[in-house]
Amino acid sequence: MNAKPRLLVRNPRAAVLRRFSDAVLEKNLKGVIDMGRKPVRKARATTRKTWSKPRKRVAVKKPIGVAAPRVAKAEIIEGARLEWNRDALHSIVPSQEFGFVASPANRGIGAGPLTGFGRAFGRRAAAEPLRILCVHGVGHQESDPNFRPSWTAAISNAAWAVDPACAVQIDFFEYDSLVDNGGTNPLAYAAALARLLGSLAVNGVGDALGRTRGFDLSDSYQRTVGMIANWVANDSLRAALRAEIATAFVTKDYHAVFAHSLGSLICYDSLAFGADGLKEKIFVTFGSQIGHPAIRDIFAGRIQMPDVGRWFHLFNPDDNVLTTQLRISDERFEQVQTPFDIPNDALNHDATSYLSHRNTIDTAWRALVGSAASTREVTKATRDFRRALRKPDKRALLIGINDYPDPANRLEGCVNDVFSMSALLQESGFKAEEIRVVLNERATKQGVFDRLHWLLDGVQKEDQRFLFYSGHGAQIAGYDAKGEPDHIDECLVPYDFDWSPERAILDKQFCELYSQLPYESWFVAVFDCCHSGGIARAGGPLIRGIAPPDDIRHRDLRWDPEEKMWVPRNFEPINRSLKDSREGKAYIGKNGATRRFGRATTLRSLENHDFDRTRTALRHDGPYMPIIFEACGEGQKSYEYRHGATSYGAYTFCLAQVLRQYRDQHANLSFVELSSLVQQKLLRLGYSQEPQLLGKKDRLKLQIPWVVPKPARGRPSTPKKR
Repeated sequence: MNAKPRLLVRNPRAAVLRRFSDAVLEKNLKGVIDMGRKPVRKARATTRKTWSKPRKRVAVKKPIGVAAPRVAKAEIIEGARLEWNRDALHSIVPSQEFGFVASPANRGIGAGPLTGFGRAFGRRAAAEPLRILCVHGVGHQESDPNFRPSWTAAISNAAWAVDPACAVQIDFFEYDSLVDNGGTNPLAYAAALARLLGSLAVNGVGDALGRTRGFDLSDSYQRTVGMIANWVANDSLRAALRAEIATAFVTKDYHAVFAHSLGSLICYDSLAFGADGLKEKIFVTFGSQIGHPAIRDIFAGRIQMPDVGRWFHLFNPDDNVLTTQLRISDERFEQVQTPFDIPNDALNHDATSYLSHRNTIDTAWRALVGSAASTREVTKATRDFRRALRKPDKRALLIGINDYPDPANRLEGCVNDVFSMSALLQESGFKAEEIRVVLNERATKQGVFDRLHWLLDGVQKEDQRFLFYSGHGAQIAGYDAKGEPDHIDECLVPYDFDWSPERAILDKQFCELYSQLPYESWFVAVFDCCHSGGIARAGGPLIRGIAPPDDIRHRDLRWDPEEKMWVPRNFEPINRSLKDSREGKAYIGKNGATRRFGRATTLRSLENHDFDRTRTALRHDGPYMPIIFEACGEGQKSYEYRHGATSYGAYTFCLAQVLRQYRDQHANLSFVELSSLVQQKLLRLGYSQEPQLLGKKDRLKLQIPWVVPKPARGRPSTPKKR
């Protein structure tokens, strides 16, 4: 490893690091040390004064020591000692023992009082610096001479923002050579790349981001995504990197690991499979794709809290490299919003912008650098604050749409269904303030998803959530990354539905809200609709499903030249092993190419054997599956029922009647018993629809977790007459 020259760079003013006003911080932390020279900066955003370039002084030191033990070609690069003193000297000096190290200039204070981070970890600040392992992202950053200095400047300045006396030691885990020599499986790579780029198709995750088909993918974007796709597709590369980073975790007693983009995937992959070394330590991910469906899919559809002390996930909504938020229900996890938008940067994926963000300093850096006393106070205050804002144990969202814009699609009983279910829930222990209702023109796609967030955000163990939908269902064509139809999507039909994925409620977005719920929570969903369109006969019951216009229907058809007829397209199965299994039809339909609503099939591309093996290795059960009541089976129709002069959904009316009948007897049914009794009642009334029940088998046999009304004590007294 080549020696690095000693570089002394004069800091224009010590007060810059002491004050850390927002304006100064924004500019200082983005500075890059380039050959011992700092860029010209403004002292404050409110002044015009700038600092001249400092004089460069170079002195050669002896070579850096041997790198830490390594496997294959990944390396822990130990760089130089970076110092800050109160006389405004900012220097980079090679060090045999450490990587990049930021420390107070007054080194002779080993016997002095513990300061800053030293108190938090029970050591003396000067004797033992804060040790950080950095793992870079995509793009062969190791060949960039500014890579390590820019990260070092951002990290040390952020640490000094909390405690100017803090000493920081920074090591870099480098793995580009291992990736370059890891080989590629062309077929697996193509499939992974298609899945990742498919998030920008109109029917994918891009819907939630406002992206549409035809999104212009730049060459830099495709190269960046290509490196991630290679990691996803190459099992041997993943295993090698997993072992490498696991070794790096225990090479030194690191206090924190900072991982960007692909680096965050490598670190999480190793931690998920049991890597040690970060217990009681801090894990920070940023610009990360961990929550992307194509990434979660390789972890059998679920992201778990790894065995670390704290996990801070930094999220920039303007980062365009497949970054997503995470939904993890654990007190040790904290998601930090770090919005930034770099001019003329289409990706907005810069690591130093994450590291130096004000919100990062106020959360991750304060937890890492702050003293033990202040950390305890902040932690206690945070817990008290969260406890004060604790969401109710029960929440219910009821959706009903009668008055669709097209008169031909209008229904009559959906609003009545909503009021009937609200009354039933309140009889069963829900409070009125725990129930929200959205009806007719307010039930747009955006309106529904806003309320779904209210329903499903922040769910904790044993919480109860209930979703009821009464309206139309439909099926629309799903598209691949090239914009070609390749499957069918079941959907709910909001008020502003127009047969496009942008105006449909698809499971691709819905599963983002429920698939990470705690297994111990209760989420029950009732859908009184159907996904098979039809036309009601004059005077007959209305059907709760709409048929597509002919131009939309054409997407699902092909011409059979032999039969001289239009027939359904032969889409490839979404998951062939799942299609051939006993439960396949319930998840991907009879044709094997239909994404059934509420089944989280976007997280089930692994073959059944690999899916079971992966979730066993990761010690989880796959995506959370809600308990789903459906009014009818695939291909069947859901009808309305007229109760005298008042219309209801036939399924909802029977469901409410059965529940009330048994509640009046002070009995509580299991989910299986309730579904069976409702089906029997519909058959007695002459309805051909067959209700469906879906969920984890062991939970379906349990009693419905709603309060059974207490028996009335005696007859109610009548008021006395005056």
